Amino acid sequence: MSQPVRVVVVDDHAMFRAGVRAELAAAGEGRVEVLAEAADVDEAVAALAAHRPEVVLLDVHLPGGGGAEVMRRRPHPDTRYLALSVSDAAEDVIGTIRGGARGYVTKTITGPELVAAIGRVADGDAVFSPRLAGFVLDAFAGSIEVAAVDEDLDRLTEREREVMRLIARGYAYKEVAKELFISIKTVETHMSSVLRKLQLSSRHELTRWASDRRLL
Repeated sequence: MSQPVRVVVVDDHAMFRAGVRAELAAAGEGRVEVLAEAADVDEAVAALAAHRPEVVLLDVHLPGGGGAEVMRRRPHPDTRYLALSVSDAAEDVIGTIRGGARGYVTKTITGPELVAAIGRVADGDAVFSPRLAGFVLDAFAGSIEVAAVDEDLDRLTEREREVMRLIARGYAYKEVAKELFISIKTVETHMSSVLRKLQLSSRHELTRWASDRRLL
């Protein structure tokens, strides 16, 4: 890349955005230029309209409608989107790609890997972590019933989905609270709501429900 790829970072956690900036500065060697940051859908749309980045690093779950809403309202059709999310759930990956993203990587990615992914997306390539690419292939092959999964998940708010996945993976309430920067009481409240909406009675049933839908 002779010129740096111009990027906007969209994530609702300020500390994470700062970390991404630092990683890109350290690993990018001038190949990536962060033009702006945004914390929600409205801020993202405004930043994209003002700066016209080549690539947007986009979190899936955002206040104001999520990453899909940013792509739906895209100010410039030539902007490319790379999802960068803590979620590796099949329905998030597939829904984000259907919304218009050129790739999807998780937040476990290293700085050099992220720089390379940004460059590839800017060049028009599609970029996925290997496991996530499998979800996309399975969806097109009909192996994942995305519509059925979405219908169940539509009952949950975005925060309830985050709590549900962590609990289903075996996290303790205290660990979920730390991971999501919320109180243990709030975790308990969300968990009660999840079980009620999904008509489940225990963590064990929730884990089986999530596993059957390949959400873990």
